[in-house]
Amino acid sequence: MPQTLPNPSSPSSELGAPFKALIARAEEALVRSLPPADTTPVELHQAMRYAVLGGGKRLRPLLVYAAGHALGETGSSLDAPAVAVELIHAYSLVHDDLPAMDDDALRRGRPTCHIVFGEAMAILAGDALQALAFELLAHDVDAGVSPVRCVEMLRVLGRACGADGMAGGQALDLAAVGRKLTLAELEFMHACKTGALIRAAVQLGGLAAGASADELAALDRYGHAVGLAFQVRDDILDVEGESAVLGKTAGKDAAADKPTFPSIIGMDASRKHLAHLTQEALDAVAPFGERGALLVELALYAAARLK
Repeated sequence: MPQTLPNPSSPSSELGAPFKALIARAEEALVRSLPPADTTPVELHQAMRYAVLGGGKRLRPLLVYAAGHALGETGSSLDAPAVAVELIHAYSLVHDDLPAMDDDALRRGRPTCHIVFGEAMAILAGDALQALAFELLAHDVDAGVSPVRCVEMLRVLGRACGADGMAGGQALDLAAVGRKLTLAELEFMHACKTGALIRAAVQLGGLAAGASADELAALDRYGHAVGLAFQVRDDILDVEGESAVLGKTAGKDAAADKPTFPSIIGMDASRKHLAHLTQEALDAVAPFGERGALLVELALYAAARLK
């Protein structure tokens, strides 16, 4: 039976207690994985740590852990993919904020990386974070993941980063400024730019936990729906949110004449679309039963979050 979606003002706009422990686990793993701030090259290492450790929802590591939990895996094999996907996310934000891209000065309530360290160092920090993500994931065999699974995880993450994923989505985003896209075009753009890494996070958790082909397919349907739902909610918040709450500049997409879900289909239709996508995600993981509880809560959170 379909699960009832909460009102965005309900408690699901905040993550429950189990996620606080998982966020702390991800933070500890990130701190361990990043180079020390006082080792050479100091400024590069400082910029990398600034980009990664400055807060954030840690949604992608949580998706790795939640997917693993749905398959009965809670051990250390989930840590490397959780860290890797967050490092890729952090790198993408550093590069997205650059003047040649989205040209933003605020991220997670702080000045963006290039504002603090300069454009050249921000680019290098992003490059180094991306490389570190793959280095860590390649070592995942140390945590008991089979070499075959490890190679597949590398492939999944690489595809999410490239022309079929974030880089391609960003290229489409830059080309879309000032244009009127169809809903299908907008969804494809965001399925690449935002959704690809979210889908990858879910897949990585499943692969690390030894998921079957059918389980991976269910997780992929979930990840696709949650990735788009996350972006629809982001576009709604860009209209309704406040910069102090969001931690980034509110209303920037409209000011830059970028296509969004509300600008193309309207706010009411965007809310309905968000509910539909969230229901798709819930239906996809229904076969996991109680084991999928964390995935369910993350889907509801993505639809109801306030920042």
